[in-house]
Amino acid sequence: MAYTMSELSILIENIEKKFALLMQKIEFLETEKAALEEKIKLEIQEKNKFSESLERLTKQYESLKITNSLLGSEEFKKETKLKINSLVREIDHCISQLSQ
Repeated sequence: MAYTMSELSILIENIEKKFALLMQKIEFLETEKAALEEKIKLEIQEKNKFSESLERLTKQYESLKITNSLLGSEEFKKETKLKINSLVREIDHCISQLSQ
């Protein structure tokens, strides 16, 4: 199929317009991608802060449970006794290893 010069000119012009639109879309998508990557980075930082906070609060909770049981709370006495017994066994084991 042979094209005339004016038809070729129109085809080239259409291709150039489509190319320009594609370039605009690429630029927009690259900008959007950068913004989303930054958002992900911030979300990860926030998640890490929450994880650290959760870990700290969990330790505080465990300490409070032990304190409660030492102060007479029936609810946690059994857990505390088991924990103390476990610590005593570990100490005994260490002493026996040092004695050898």
